[in-house]
Amino acid sequence: MSIFDGKRLDNETFKLDAERMRAGWYTDKYFTNIMIMLEQLSRENYFFDGEVSRLPHHLKDQRICNGDVEVEMQWFTRRQGETIIVGVDKAIAMLKHCTGYWNNNEFINTHENLQVWAVQDGSKVTGDGEPLHVKPILRVRGRYRDFAILETPTLGILTRASRVASNVYQTLLAARGKPVLFFPARFDLHEVQAADGYAYNIAVQRYNLDFADTLGPFVSTDAQGDWWGGSGGGTVAHAAIASFLGDTATAMLSFARLLPAPIPRIALVDFNNDCVNDSKKVCHRMFLEYMAHIENGEVEEAIRYILYGVRLDTSGSLRDISVPPLGDPALDLGVNPRLVFYVRQGLDLAWKEWNLPEKWQNTAQDYCHKVKIVVSGGFNPEKINRFEKLKVPVDIYAVGSYLFDNHGVTTTDFTADVVRVKVNGDWIDMAKIGRKQLENSELERVW
Repeated sequence: MSIFDGKRLDNETFKLDAERMRAGWYTDKYFTNIMIMLEQLSRENYFFDGEVSRLPHHLKDQRICNGDVEVEMQWFTRRQGETIIVGVDKAIAMLKHCTGYWNNNEFINTHENLQVWAVQDGSKVTGDGEPLHVKPILRVRGRYRDFAILETPTLGILTRASRVASNVYQTLLAARGKPVLFFPARFDLHEVQAADGYAYNIAVQRYNLDFADTLGPFVSTDAQGDWWGGSGGGTVAHAAIASFLGDTATAMLSFARLLPAPIPRIALVDFNNDCVNDSKKVCHRMFLEYMAHIENGEVEEAIRYILYGVRLDTSGSLRDISVPPLGDPALDLGVNPRLVFYVRQGLDLAWKEWNLPEKWQNTAQDYCHKVKIVVSGGFNPEKINRFEKLKVPVDIYAVGSYLFDNHGVTTTDFTADVVRVKVNGDWIDMAKIGRKQLENSELERVW
């Protein structure tokens, strides 16, 4: 699965569309055309007859069958700074199940003729974006025409998964050890959720490894946990509150009564653009139910009414009514630092307004203090860094579309280059100008 357990995922997990991948369905057409050309040259028993080559002088007279040429290819990312590598196992599965050629209508798998080296998912590489300084994360030697059409899909999974993992990792760094909920599912096709959720989980594990932390993964859909055994969680949606006619507290009471107790009770409190008062209302009514069940000796039922947290998701175009206007959008609109401070203060002091029997006051105070604040809506490392520097009392960050970002410092595009060809048993440098064969001590022989 990764560097964390030394195991690799296989096609039992990925369930590749191998038949169409072997046919080039997912491949840039120019690779398919090259494969067709090389296969035909092999059938014609064509040997190189050009007038100019980059072979060393002592090999100029070698007869080289271009259709059967063996190459060494390396895969690497152009992202600057740190990249958390993910997607290697799926790329290996593509090579294993889709390397070969068609003989009439039968696919002849030749993956065992390849030599493959790869890092583990979860590995980290650092670069400056210069191709001559990169560390390859996958290396393949073999007859080029057998795996030429796999360049596109292998680059695709490595680019996508490594980009998500690296963006998650940078977000975790900004959050300084606070949990980050993975909330980008709604911003892309559902088919990518399993790979995205796996990349997120790998990033969390990498953060824990690097900082001796114990953060857990929090995904929003079951599909995001498919490759690693996770399951989705979340909060109450705005639509649910609308179904209860805008009564956030009543919606939460029904949620608490009917949903399994292990699901954290997190109230979404911005529906009425009054996060402070709705947070206090939810907290009050949930505590009253909790107290009533405890007094009746119904401990298991009481657990259902423990309010785990409130989530602030105020639109960036709105100023919550509890936030006095200062004329600065960064200070007034959306989920801003002042709003979070007001909500924290409101929760911490809420119990004083409840007119409880004295024996319940300490319990109520503790109940209120333990309610966590979750924030969402436009969060990225820059915004999170600002909140953390101001010591805003956020407990959990929910992050969405930023985790797919792919421009500037987040560009994680992968490239694959042929860097050597095999001639007379020797591997000869044959990279395009500006590239060369490079090493990475973390490469492991796969087969």
